[in-house]
Amino acid sequence: MSHPVPRRDGAPATLAWLGHPATVTALVLLVVNDHLFKPAFPGLVTGKLSDVAGLLVAPPLVAVLLTLLAPRLPARVAAGLGLGLVAAGFTAVKSSGYAATGASALWSTVSGPSLVRADPTDLLALPALVLAGWSWSRARRAPVRRRTARLVRLLVLLPAATLAVAATSAVHYPDAVRATVLDGQLAAGTGYGYDTRVFDDTPAWRLSGDDGLTWRDPIRGETEALAGTKGPVAGPVSQGCSTATPTRCYRVVPGRLAVEQSDDAGRTWQPAWGATEAQRAVLRRQYPDPGPRGERLTTQELAVRDTGDGRHVVLVANGRDGFAVRRPDGSWERLGFLGGEAAVGYPFGGRPPAFGRSTPADRGDDPLLALALGLTLVASVVAVAGARAGRRTGAARWRLVPLGLLTGAAWVLLAQVWADELFVQELSLVGLAAVLVPLLALAGLTPVGLRGARGRWTAEVLLAAALTLALTALPLVGWLYGRPAYSGTALLLAVAATVPGLLLGWRAARLVAAPATPPVNGPAGSVRQRRS
Repeated sequence: MSHPVPRRDGAPATLAWLGHPATVTALVLLVVNDHLFKPAFPGLVTGKLSDVAGLLVAPPLVAVLLTLLAPRLPARVAAGLGLGLVAAGFTAVKSSGYAATGASALWSTVSGPSLVRADPTDLLALPALVLAGWSWSRARRAPVRRRTARLVRLLVLLPAATLAVAATSAVHYPDAVRATVLDGQLAAGTGYGYDTRVFDDTPAWRLSGDDGLTWRDPIRGETEALAGTKGPVAGPVSQGCSTATPTRCYRVVPGRLAVEQSDDAGRTWQPAWGATEAQRAVLRRQYPDPGPRGERLTTQELAVRDTGDGRHVVLVANGRDGFAVRRPDGSWERLGFLGGEAAVGYPFGGRPPAFGRSTPADRGDDPLLALALGLTLVASVVAVAGARAGRRTGAARWRLVPLGLLTGAAWVLLAQVWADELFVQELSLVGLAAVLVPLLALAGLTPVGLRGARGRWTAEVLLAAALTLALTALPLVGWLYGRPAYSGTALLLAVAATVPGLLLGWRAARLVAAPATPPVNGPAGSVRQRRS
């Protein structure tokens, strides 16, 4: 009697590789280094440590995913593909600027704003794949056969490894932090940072000898002189005056993207240049990581230089918005970042966007946030209509509890993003809300089901949903284009736009048949039988 050939399954061996002590140690190191060590100690060591840890975790992760997608794929083939694909991808990204740009775009789609740089020195971490191969040779001898152990790896290690590899540490965006004058030349200093933390101790400098028309890197002596501007010249300088015209002065407006000028040596001030608060609110949604309250989208420092013909220029450092300059003829121009490394990856084609104007394409994840809010509002209308009809048909109250919990959960998730006007970098919040939307719609229809529901009721509820979607889209789409400018205003208008749909959905309950009242049995309603 022949025995059936056992079904080939490569998952037990690849799961053992994912759970090998070397892989798990690298996974913990990757998470701790990216989220603790890198922000606290940015530099060569922490950067290379992430590369080594990632090269240890990525191959077994790829192998596990391959065997889950193709269960009959031999474990050795999956392991070889995991090592080969990771080696090829890492080499391409670190040695080619084009590949790094593509990887940045892909990673930004998966895990929020990300920046992958081409750095050939990172290829020094490739020998870590040898250690990954060694851990595979050890792990494949003890494949994971027990169902409980496999579930632990699938439910714990696989999501953790996926998130650790996909997640990136904070991206250090360019930030215009210094503006000064060196030997009659304008000097612009760019730091790097994220959120409210900016590393500006050693900014990257650019010099201009033609009043801001062209810019160049400093030579050695100039670099040493500029390094001293953090000491002898206290920064940031928030006010400066023209030497040729001492009564003309300029100053930074604290907490604003603006400069004021005085024509009476500082006794009175009036606006010279800048963005209104509404325009700055739109810019906050366009620039990556400007800080929770736009701290990195404010004027940082300015410098005034006389041109020798009775006129002067003013250089202004504006944080995430780059630099601006006042020309000798009195006109102002926003320059962005002035070439060099700081301009790499700068959005909007290298030039700052116009004040107060935006499009959905340059709003990052805001279109996703607006869509999640609109769909949640629509689903809430359907849920209210379903709950109202369910009560009318006598549906059990316990069936309405999940409806309320789902509705509340969706609103809590969205409120965490909208309350502080945060950028949607934690896409899991909006992702979970998007998952709840169809559940809300389903829960709204469940209490009624087919019992007691009429076609007119369904049609009227769908009409209420369509009306809500159309009305809420008006303020949300306008917000993406900068009208209204403030997120809170768009949110209030969108919530108010649900009122007609709520009223229509509430009123639709009249079209649902109420349960029939059972006959009352008793002395008054009983039929007396005649005695025979």
